[in-house]
This record gives sequence, structure tokens and C-alpha cells, in this order.
Amino acid sequence: METEQVYALYKPLLFSLAYRMLGSVQDAEDMVQETFLTLHKSGSDHIHHLKAYLCKIVMNRCLERLRSAKRQREVYVGTWLPEPFVTMAGDDTDPMQAYLQKESVSTAYLLLLQQVSHVERVVFLLREAMQYDYEEIADIVGKSPANCRQIFHRAKRSLRVNHVPKPLGRFDREQAAGLVEQFMRALASGDAAQIMKFLSTDAVLFMDGGGKVNVLTQPLLGHIRISRSVAGFLKNFPQSFTYRFALVSGQPGIVIDLEGKTWSVLSFKVLDGRIADLYFVVNPDKLTQV
Repeated sequence: METEQVYALYKPLLFSLAYRMLGSVQDAEDMVQETFLTLHKSGSDHIHHLKAYLCKIVMNRCLERLRSAKRQREVYVGTWLPEPFVTMAGDDTDPMQAYLQKESVSTAYLLLLQQVSHVERVVFLLREAMQYDYEEIADIVGKSPANCRQIFHRAKRSLRVNHVPKPLGRFDREQAAGLVEQFMRALASGDAAQIMKFLSTDAVLFMDGGGKVNVLTQPLLGHIRISRSVAGFLKNFPQSFTYRFALVSGQPGIVIDLEGKTWSVLSFKVLDGRIADLYFVVNPDKLTQV
């Protein structure tokens, strides 16, 4: 198989894995490019299981990147949120978008994965998301199958896997998109009472400014506090802002533009017909790909 064909076939998979590991669009793209560069240099004639080989390379690259970035994460100012991967809704011909809609890469899912160690994340993703057997995983991470089994079950307990958000089906995604549209109209009105109608009572607002934008540095809990805070903030916000609906990591979301530039990306966790969590990414370093 030609390199171009291999790239088209496996890029969505490898990007999804790298994005889950790193929470960064640019870093995930870099990992995929480096993986295919390695393949191009070495050739594929000697490879018996190409998919496993590519996954092994990209996962090892991700582990190296995470170790080198550990110090940066430790000193990060305020709440850390994954870099949003934004695509336009309705483009079902894009294989990457179709893959992301099928797989769990939502903001809530990526945040959950941050609770476990780097190696646990690799083993969990390969087993839970990719359905690899433990012998294959052992070859990728360089540990015994029995050890990988233990690591997987430890990660599963830590993640409380029953609470891991599942990929939305088409009907659920359409319902979520409708809820997001209604919420955005309420948000644009600046009416706290209208905003509150769409929030769960125990909703949580997360804002990531990275110390570069003056936003909340701690999560805000409760639908009353969130609606009042957001409504008050909007009163002082420039009236020239515009917004557009998009898919954010495969889920319905909002891109907010101010003076022709992306100011924020807003994504949601939807449960039982209400917005349970709101994720505002405002850090300009995380919006360069939008």
C-alpha cells in the first residue's frame, strides 16, 4: 500500500489517539506527521501489522511529549482545558469529522483522562477505545500482558468508567445541537433567568484563560451563580461580538468571534436535556487552529 493511501486510511485514527493523549490539536498533528515520517523513512515491507505499528509509534511520541511538557502543566495558570478541535457542522464528507463524531473525544472525556497516569491512559485507550488484546498492548507499551491487564483495570477504576461520556448518536447530537442553539439565544439576551432554564442545578462552568485573559481561574458551581455571572459579564462585553455554531471535538458547540478574531470556543456536557458543564476556552494560544 502506498504511503498516501496509508496516510488517508489511518490519519483519523492516529489523530484521535494523539488528541486524547495530549489534549492539543497542534501537538496531535505533529505526532501524526512524525509517525508517518518515520514510516516513510523505514518503509513498510518489514511490518506485519501496520495498524499496531503506527499506534505504537504515535503513542511513544505522545509519552515523550507529555513527559517534556509536565513542568509546563504544573505551573499553568488557572483551569486547564483541552485545546478545542473545531469543525463545521453538517460536513459529513470529512472522514476526520465522521471519526470524531463516532468516537469519544469530547472535552468532558479528555478531562476525565487527565485523572490517570500517562501509561494508564495509553493502556486504557488501546483497550477500551481500540479493543486491542493485551498481547498487542504489551508490545506497544513494552510491558507484560498481565501487567497491562492490571494497569487497565486500575485505570478503569480511577476513571469510574460508568461515568465516561459516550459518543452521541445522530438523534442525540441533533437534540444537543437544538439545546445549544436555545441556550445561545438566552446567552445573547443577557437575561440570567433565561440562561438558568437550560442549566442543571449542579452545573459547573470552567474557563481557561491560561493567565493571558482575565477570566475565572476556578470552576464556578451551580446554575444560579453561573447564570448571574455570565449575564453580568455580558453586560460589559463589546456588542460587536458574533457567534457561530460548530462541532467542538465532535460535539455541538459555539465559536465566539470579536472584531473578526476568535475570542472563545464554548463546548458543553449535556445530560438529561440540560447543560451540566460549560467549557470556555479563552486562552489565545489554544485558538490559533480555529
